[in-house]
Amino acid sequence: MTRWTHLNGLARRQTALLIVAVLFISATSGNAFAIQRAHRHRILRALHLHGLGRLLWNPMFRASHDSLIRQNEEIDRLDLPRIADDLELEQLKASHDLVPIEENEGLHFDRRLDPSRRYCRPWTRDFVLDLSAVYYHQFHEKIQVNSAVRTVKIQKKLRRHNRNAAPIDGDTASSHLAGITVDLQRRGMTKGQIHFVEYYLFYLNALGLVEPEEERHQWVFHIMVSDRYSEWRQTQDAFEAISPEAPVRPPATVVSAISSSEQ
Repeated sequence: MTRWTHLNGLARRQTALLIVAVLFISATSGNAFAIQRAHRHRILRALHLHGLGRLLWNPMFRASHDSLIRQNEEIDRLDLPRIADDLELEQLKASHDLVPIEENEGLHFDRRLDPSRRYCRPWTRDFVLDLSAVYYHQFHEKIQVNSAVRTVKIQKKLRRHNRNAAPIDGDTASSHLAGITVDLQRRGMTKGQIHFVEYYLFYLNALGLVEPEEERHQWVFHIMVSDRYSEWRQTQDAFEAISPEAPVRPPATVVSAISSSEQ
């Protein structure tokens, strides 16, 4: 047994902070050779091997196998197809089962996202528009959509280049294949902005309206939206815009629903 396994949680956190401090000093010392990319990579790999990566990565919604299961259970409950190819995709657009996500003052797309795949289910579109409006009102910045609907064909291609991409079938298949999920850019947000989105999602998740994940490798909010969001949405006023340093306060009806569920 190594000395590391004898350290308790507090000691491990202190060690993590010490290593981060050393990295920071190296980065600001003016010694260009001290922060070469290969050297940083070796240090970060060591952090991961010793479990410190988990201490430095502490999202509210960590990606998990159980979350993928819940996403697929929702797809099965709705009896939605996993969209096979572009032909099926276009048929769903023509029938308005999939609707376009439109850019506006609070929302834009990653330019690499093909316009033909800037579509989703109507309730997912409503969620994205609601969140982007509140976010823009709060920060006067846009939220970026990185991904929306995908076909099985696209997912297969993605898996060839990204070993962390979800499979195309089974209980943990990608929920993008049903058009109920979007990926929103997390990279570039401030800590306050990330917490704002996390708290916004927290209440909706507690009500069973969304199933979010914060992906580490792609650095996005991956959010599956239930069709129940549409009915809930009809009863709500807009979220109150407040200081990013304070917790997000949802409508009173949301607080009441959460309180009731905890009793």
